[in-house]
Amino acid sequence: MGTFAPGTDAEWSTATVGTEDAFDYWRDIICDTFVQLAARPRSAEPFGGSIRRRELTGLDMSLVDAGPQDVDRTRSLIARSGEECVLASIQLTGAGAVRQDGREARLAPGAMAFYDSTRPYTLSFDRPFRQLVIQVPKASLAGATARYATAVPLPAHGPGRLVSEFFLGLAREPATAEQGRTLVPHALGLLDFALGLAADSVPAGGRSAAVLQRVRRAVAGGAADPQLDADGVAAACGVSRRTLFRALAEDGTTFTALLRAERVRRASELLRARPDLCLPVVAARSGFPGEAQLHRAFRRELDTTPGAFRRTV
Repeated sequence: MGTFAPGTDAEWSTATVGTEDAFDYWRDIICDTFVQLAARPRSAEPFGGSIRRRELTGLDMSLVDAGPQDVDRTRSLIARSGEECVLASIQLTGAGAVRQDGREARLAPGAMAFYDSTRPYTLSFDRPFRQLVIQVPKASLAGATARYATAVPLPAHGPGRLVSEFFLGLAREPATAEQGRTLVPHALGLLDFALGLAADSVPAGGRSAAVLQRVRRAVAGGAADPQLDADGVAAACGVSRRTLFRALAEDGTTFTALLRAERVRRASELLRARPDLCLPVVAARSGFPGEAQLHRAFRRELDTTPGAFRRTV
């Protein structure tokens, strides 16, 4: 995402090139700053735009001032570039829209919208605008799911205010590399919080699907911990136990079944990769309290025993 040192700034502006070359230069700027994109101006008027970016370890922030345009992240561009990141825009002035996965989110001043670089999306702005764009690897966000092309208001009062104030301050104030490393975990936590707010803004059916994906991700990430339970997963996903159980029920499963299946999957991979491991070690590394629980889970999920399974691989 750049060649300059973490904690430093870079700035680009079409003012440094001639009017005829301005939009071609802008295309290069946004591809270098964000991900590979196609862009088209929406006005015959001379185009102007600038980006000021701050890069911290694991998080980039870009303050964008630009004229009317359409921006596309197409399937062919995705196939040619391997960026896997979440982008979040805090709209400061002007208005626009982001479209992804059949959804459209309106970008009004004071709103934050999320979109995913691994799936096609379109950004549209019919007037000049200003926004702060935050870019992080998808793997950094525990709550990253299909809730993209969803906008969430960040009101002037209440918890949402903390999100916009934190990122605007972080983008504007100088930070050393050490300060950046300290602040980034808090920034990622606030992004997960905002993703939770976005999930609450999705209609009921979509909200359950979003919660289900968050739960599956949390279970996959924590199944090796024998203490993992529904309360911990609900807290990690920013939802109540009731919401968690309702989303699972609508998918025809339970928390116990989901966790058991994930632990059996982990144990199966271990048995394939490390046939020398004794079963108590396989059980412990997969999150089972003991070998007996490992046996019962294999019987329930695969209708076999761990020993028999290992002899077949």
